[in-house]
Amino acid sequence: MLSHQRAFSRPLLNCGEPATDLFSSEMAVLAHDNSHDPRLIYANATALHLWERSWQEMIGMPSRCTAEEAAREQRASALQRAQDQDAFEGYSGVRVSRTGQRFMINNARIWTLWDDKGRNCGQAAAFSSWSWL
Repeated sequence: MLSHQRAFSRPLLNCGEPATDLFSSEMAVLAHDNSHDPRLIYANATALHLWERSWQEMIGMPSRCTAEEAAREQRASALQRAQDQDAFEGYSGVRVSRTGQRFMINNARIWTLWDDKGRNCGQAAAFSSWSWL
């Protein structure tokens, strides 16, 4: 959550207990590591619901699999832009759930995750607006 504050000069959440509130937030929040083929390291309850996956199914999954193959190039471009700038706001794109249900995410924020030593350790995304296609 400090990485979001650093990236956007505002908190991700405006509430009390961050870890609990983040998981139960109505906003979808996901994060992946910075490996060559990034793997998801976090997904809150809203993200799990949208992608129709359990925690065990979602965590460790290549993050590219959150999007249909046809949408992956656009997704990769947005992630690169966010990496180059440490943050990017206003991303929209089509995603696909485990069962093939497609949905459009709107006005997503993507930002770099930093560890306590100031090293890049991945990226996160959050969005509050989506629609089923």
